[in-house]
Amino acid sequence: MSDLVIQIKELIIDSLGLEDITVDDIGDDMALFGDDGLGLDSVDALELGLAIQKNFGLQMENDSSKLREHFFSVNSLASYIQSKH
Repeated sequence: MSDLVIQIKELIIDSLGLEDITVDDIGDDMALFGDDGLGLDSVDALELGLAIQKNFGLQMENDSSKLREHFFSVNSLASYIQSKH
């Protein structure tokens, strides 16, 4: 696992208060939202987006369809963050 992937997983757990979940419980390509993945909701998305902006110094795009793609999984978030640096 890359350092960035681990960092994103830790950020998800810490920023959303997911006390019952470890880094190993979150698959790199697991869907973060919806019933067939981690099960995050729209409030979680907002909190996670703010945490990512703060931790990585990014400004999120306003295009919701693009953001949905970026926030699909840990790997898609890692790719998005790398593309912005």
